[in-house]
Amino acid sequence: MEQIFIVEDEIKLKTELFTLLERNGYKCITSDDYKNIVDAIIKSHPNLLLLDLNLPVYDGFYICREIRKKSDIPIIVVTSSKSDLDELDILNLGADDFITKPFNPRILLAHISSVLKRVYGNTKSLTIVHNGAMLDVLKSKVSHCGQTVELTKNELGVLKILMENKGNIIPRNAIISSLWDMAEFVEDSTLTVNINRLRKKLEDIGLDDYLITKRGQGYMV
Repeated sequence: MEQIFIVEDEIKLKTELFTLLERNGYKCITSDDYKNIVDAIIKSHPNLLLLDLNLPVYDGFYICREIRKKSDIPIIVVTSSKSDLDELDILNLGADDFITKPFNPRILLAHISSVLKRVYGNTKSLTIVHNGAMLDVLKSKVSHCGQTVELTKNELGVLKILMENKGNIIPRNAIISSLWDMAEFVEDSTLTVNINRLRKKLEDIGLDDYLITKRGQGYMV
């Protein structure tokens, strides 16, 4: 499920956006702390940002500029401004799309779908986000709060299985069978070594107690 971060100070419109997007399969997140909004966006690792231009504390131009210094999160600007110059300026700052209010909900959904497809292609499902961790399967990296660590093939395999089944306990033998074709010839201690190395890497980027051991049952995140 793709996560969309909404930066909008009109409460009524924000509520409408949440309702529209969640009914169409997206998870919405937001923050009213406009002073620290850039940090909130980066730490949330959203798949897409919906950004208004006229906001308290910092305007959308500033937020877009600061986001682009740290992240390639796709940005769709949703604003009441009908100025061609505003549209040109925000696109030059790195925004991916521009929609004016009032908008047709179906048009907005089409723009969101188009941007997500253009940015992530058929691999968007290979970016998995859970509990502050963002796993990039294609690059074999996991990120948290601006910190990133590279994973080995087996570490990636373990974390991918657990994040795809977040909240559920995955037995050791199920993980072994998924990672190694000849599972019957793999020693149980091999998985333990990979689990310990993965847990240490997660702790190095601030994900303490992220990978949970359920004794006699398996692992979960």
